[in-house]
Amino acid sequence: MWVLLSTLGLLIIGYLFGRYAERTHFRRLREGEAELQPLLVFSDKTIPEAFQPCQVQLVGGNTVVAVDYFKMMAASLKKLFGGRVTAYESLIERARRESLLRMKREARTLGATAVFNVRLETASITKGARDQQVSVEVYAYGTAVIPAS
Repeated sequence: MWVLLSTLGLLIIGYLFGRYAERTHFRRLREGEAELQPLLVFSDKTIPEAFQPCQVQLVGGNTVVAVDYFKMMAASLKKLFGGRVTAYESLIERARRESLLRMKREARTLGATAVFNVRLETASITKGARDQQVSVEVYAYGTAVIPAS
């Protein structure tokens, strides 16, 4: 009985700390996005005449976010019944937004006014005999446009 209560207690503590960490991360993402909103981001491959003359430089941001134990358990249950795996959706959203923020911060340090040709690359990092997913990586990169002096 003691082992069952200890396990349940640890699961509850892990769930609560995981929720707190996720909420804190989303709050910091919203703050960073608001701060960097003036830096424009485009998926267009070509730089319009309005941004010419300029210098260009490759910028990028990489993020790896680990899956917590509770999300893995929830995803395993979803595999049995089917449906959206919202636990993993929030994980990927956090990684994507954080990568874009890191890319924009690098562009801002270079004095860029915009980033063109923005692309996202994703990868899952697996481990174990059953290829259990333990983290997701998102890399955002693009061409920073720096106004000519």
